[in-house]
Amino acid sequence: MGLLDKLIGAFGLKKKEARILVLGLNNSGKSTLLNQLKNEDSKIISEVVPTVGFNVEKFKNQNVGFTAFDMSGQGRYRELWENYYKDCEGIIFVIDSSDKLRLAVVKDELDLLIQHPDIVAKCIPILFLANKKDLRDGMSSIKIASSLHLERIQDKPWHICTTNALSGEGLQEGIQWLTQQICDKFK
Repeated sequence: MGLLDKLIGAFGLKKKEARILVLGLNNSGKSTLLNQLKNEDSKIISEVVPTVGFNVEKFKNQNVGFTAFDMSGQGRYRELWENYYKDCEGIIFVIDSSDKLRLAVVKDELDLLIQHPDIVAKCIPILFLANKKDLRDGMSSIKIASSLHLERIQDKPWHICTTNALSGEGLQEGIQWLTQQICDKFK
């Protein structure tokens, strides 16, 4: 079987699987974005129940199967995030781009994530989704990146893009980037 596995890998036929975490404060749109990724018909999603604890969802992009751990963003559940850092191969960090008041809390949570021992030692890709770009108060990805000081993340690949979870707009750009990062790790 060793030779067969090598041949399958050489031709790119081997199925790739990746575990990712979907993090962000409550009401940022994490579950709605995941529903868009699972939904092949790209229907507009109007109502999602808030996550309590976490949910596990699966979706595919190109030839990569993703298992996404959708973590609750409520304050009392954020301590649970670190229990999943060790085994993750990518992170989607969702930010409500219209919630300027809680941007400082987002920065604090991001700092805790980046400094955690299970994350600091990994070269793990982080996709930032500045969600709710359709709202009048939505900040640009450049303004959010500046506010969160993303430029100081130099030991991990990262990308930020604006999205609208309800329509799925902008989501494919980010998922394509994350998929490419995951595929590069398999090489």
